[in-house]
Amino acid sequence: MLPVADPRPTPLPEGLGADVPRHVAIVMDGNGRWATARGLARTEGHGAGEASLVDVTYGAIAAGVEALTVFAFSTENWRRPVDEVRYLMNFNRGLLDRRQAELAADGVRIVFSGRRDWRVPRGVLRRMARAEVETSANTAFTLNIAFNYGGRAEIIDAVRALVAEGVSPRQVDERALARHLYRPDLPDPELVVRTSGEYRVSNFLLWEIAYAEFVFTDVLWPDFRREDLYDALMEYQRRERRFGGVTP
Repeated sequence: MLPVADPRPTPLPEGLGADVPRHVAIVMDGNGRWATARGLARTEGHGAGEASLVDVTYGAIAAGVEALTVFAFSTENWRRPVDEVRYLMNFNRGLLDRRQAELAADGVRIVFSGRRDWRVPRGVLRRMARAEVETSANTAFTLNIAFNYGGRAEIIDAVRALVAEGVSPRQVDERALARHLYRPDLPDPELVVRTSGEYRVSNFLLWEIAYAEFVFTDVLWPDFRREDLYDALMEYQRRERRFGGVTP
């Protein structure tokens, strides 16, 4: 039986200050290893990660974070076994069916980053579009799901959009390119968390994380909960962010 997330508010840890990042990004890693360690199919690990996603979302809301981006399916994940890819397509569509209503009731706006191309089943694309439309008026929190997403692909798509607009080379700057990223309405993430003891960026938000702080944890994603998020937020608050400058 899969663990069930508890959406009820929990007390914030005493060490967590008010200066939390507006936008947190998470690489949800370790689902397969979690399942293998328990003698289960890899897909069972993806299913168990659903409770983590919901719990961490509510934890982020409680802490005062404004947006959460999670890496759900990468442009490289198409290389995985066909059965696992098929499961992930159906799982992500089912996730919206199971969770959208409760998240929307709490003011969560659901959006997606990534290519919506021929590889994604049309039923999944329709469900994604519906979730965006039906939650578009929510302003309390944004859950951005990076699906069929790659950082290099995002930059390429932004450059293509600039070329299609006929923008001259002299007009190309950071602001012009940023306008054509998948989610120009979101601030850049100040904190990136990667679970399962891996220390890689993995083609995730390459443009947006230029000045982000990174926190790596050995916790596998299906075991990750809001308390682990709070630990990452407190680690972020201990960092000195200079953006290339010098602290007075």
